[in-house]
Amino acid sequence: MCYPETYQKVLEADLLLRPLAPEDVPAVLDIERQGYSHPWSESVFLDCFKDSYRLWAACHGGLLVGYAVVAYMVDEAHLLNICVHPSARGEGVGRHLLRHVLATAAHEGMSQLLLEVRASNDAAITLYENEGFQEIGQRPGYYPDANGREDARVMVLGLSQ
Repeated sequence: MCYPETYQKVLEADLLLRPLAPEDVPAVLDIERQGYSHPWSESVFLDCFKDSYRLWAACHGGLLVGYAVVAYMVDEAHLLNICVHPSARGEGVGRHLLRHVLATAAHEGMSQLLLEVRASNDAAITLYENEGFQEIGQRPGYYPDANGREDARVMVLGLSQ
C-alpha cells in the first residue's frame, strides 16, 4: 500500500501509476484534506469504485503522492478530481497523472476529456492550458469557498484515437 508518511523529491521517471484501490482511501483522504478547503468525504471516494470510473494512484518510493478520479459517460471522460501531495507539487506528478488519464481515455475510446477548475487555481489552469485544454465556459458559484462560492472554468480537450 502507498501511504504518505515521508516524502522525498519526486522524479517523474520514478513514478509508478497504477489503479487506485479501496485500501488506498486513507492515504487519498490525507492528500485530499491537505489539498482542498472542502475535501471529498471517504464515502464519496468509495462510491467511485464502479465500472464507469477510472481511479489512478501515483506512487513514488512506495508512497502515494497523487491520485486522479475520472468518470466515463458514453464517449466523454470527465476529470472529477486530481490532487498531488503538497510535498510533491512542482515535480511533474500532476502532469504525469493528467497525461496518463488522457492516454487511457483515448485508448478506451473517449472522444474528449472535460473538467472544471477553480477560477483562482492559476497553477492548474496553466497546466491544463499547456496540455492543450481550452475553456468552453464557466459555472458560476460551482465551488464552495471560505467566502461563499467560487466560479469554475470549464475546460475540454479533444482526444485523438
